[in-house]
Amino acid sequence: MRRSSIIPYLLSLAIVLLATHAASAEEPLPDYLQDRGPGVPTSLFGTYIESGQWMVYPFYEYSSNSDEEYDPREFGFPRPGVVGEEEFFGEGTQHEAVLFIGYGFSDKLAIEFEAELYASAILDKSALDASPLPARTKESGFAGAEAQLRWLWRGETPERPALYSFFEVEFPFQDTKALIGATDVEFAVGAGFIRGFDWGTLNGRVSIAYDGAESKVELGEYALEYLKRVNDRWRLVATLEGEEDEVSIIGEAQLTLRPGAMLKLNSGFGVTKKAANFAPEIGILFTF
Repeated sequence: MRRSSIIPYLLSLAIVLLATHAASAEEPLPDYLQDRGPGVPTSLFGTYIESGQWMVYPFYEYSSNSDEEYDPREFGFPRPGVVGEEEFFGEGTQHEAVLFIGYGFSDKLAIEFEAELYASAILDKSALDASPLPARTKESGFAGAEAQLRWLWRGETPERPALYSFFEVEFPFQDTKALIGATDVEFAVGAGFIRGFDWGTLNGRVSIAYDGAESKVELGEYALEYLKRVNDRWRLVATLEGEEDEVSIIGEAQLTLRPGAMLKLNSGFGVTKKAANFAPEIGILFTF
């Protein structure tokens, strides 16, 4: 066949392939993915990571607690006149500069790394505390790091929710500081579900944790998260989150500044006595 007679066939094939690609690219997401899109759920509120995608999220967090639970023995001081395991409640504040990095290995598996690059904390001790602990204790510096594996082992369909699991390890970087970081290794393993509706998306999770410092297994973090996409630029998140008897309500607004950059603004408000009264956070999430 002459070359001139081949060209029309090649052009026709190219047009068909381009049309097919355009149709698939413009195919809308299922209704249950309208709020979040595809991907593996991360530990960040309302945030999902796709295969081959990197996430970098530098953020600042502040917290204040008028009932900061502590034990003077954690700081190396005895507790005169105190019987049993009773603890005190002081006033605590903390500032943290944190870097989160995530990568999606596939549409089922992702890894996260989070480091508290700098933290400063202040504890004003309770008036009931007669121990030699100073009236005000300050600590600052590199606080610590943790890593997580996230596994989406069943995707969502119109008939059933998505199911996922996660494994977390917090590394011990503090030998003497009690207000920031971990003094011994801590592990957590958990599972959750995701279900999208017309009125928003629910993400519920619960975990079991091992505290190396106390050598015990206990209830870890648990949460119920609600995500709603308002429009192309704004998404809103509301979360009830707790760990043992520390429970908070957290609200977050997510604003897409441009493709690959999202401003995240949130704040937590303590529901129970031991939870931080006020804990705002601000950062910009970069994806590429």
